Amino acid sequence: MPIPRIALGSPAEAGQADALKAALAEFISVLIFVFAGEGSGMAFNKLTDDGSSTPAGLVAAAVAHAFALFVAVSIAANISGGHVNPAVTFGALVGGHITLFRSLLYWIAQLLGSVVACLLLKFATGGLVRNHYNHSHRQQLRIRTTSAFSLSSGVSAWNALVFEIVMTFGLVYTVYATAIDPKKGNIGIIAPIAIGFIVGANILAGGAFDGASMNPAVSFGPAVVSWTWSNHWVYWLGPFIGAAIAAFVYSIFYLSPTTHEQLPTTDY
Repeated sequence: MPIPRIALGSPAEAGQADALKAALAEFISVLIFVFAGEGSGMAFNKLTDDGSSTPAGLVAAAVAHAFALFVAVSIAANISGGHVNPAVTFGALVGGHITLFRSLLYWIAQLLGSVVACLLLKFATGGLVRNHYNHSHRQQLRIRTTSAFSLSSGVSAWNALVFEIVMTFGLVYTVYATAIDPKKGNIGIIAPIAIGFIVGANILAGGAFDGASMNPAVSFGPAVVSWTWSNHWVYWLGPFIGAAIAAFVYSIFYLSPTTHEQLPTTDY
């Protein structure tokens, strides 16, 4: 059973054409994913008078994110590996499938993609502001259309942390099984679908509790645009812990010494 080893790489990677192209692919994919995901919630609110917190709104969010992530992963898979998520990049780093310096490029690109998507949404909607009643604080809050992720009434930061750890574990484990494992065979063809489906399912499971981020970039963009940082650490720590656990479990138990190898940069 191999022990995952982190590859540091070289600072020179930041100037290599293939690394820059991969980072650009991550930027575009995250932009598309966040714009579609956040935009669908805003559209649902507009059509249903703030109905995103209803069961129908939760289902709509799950479907929109599953479809958007399927596309976002697919269009970047042959260039950057289609991470579309800093936690997925971290999981690949922990398993030794991407270097630290390339990971840093990916993280910067992913965060920028999310911020730009939220800024575009804010501009496209005319900077509209809607009222949202927070029952846990019994007060009216003015939240911009691209509002930050927040915890539901009765859900503590530690409850949300567990949710994010478990949901991201499922996501990154799916990535390893369908996209990273050299033995994946034909199952690799459906990797983007499987990744989109697990995210959609997790939104149905945890969306009513903490928004079901599983992706620090998805949480970062709205937080920057709305400048709301309450419990934001949960949406970084949880996904990174879940990703690391998934990487260790899959690498140690399912990647044999003959198959555990640094994959080409066009994959992970």
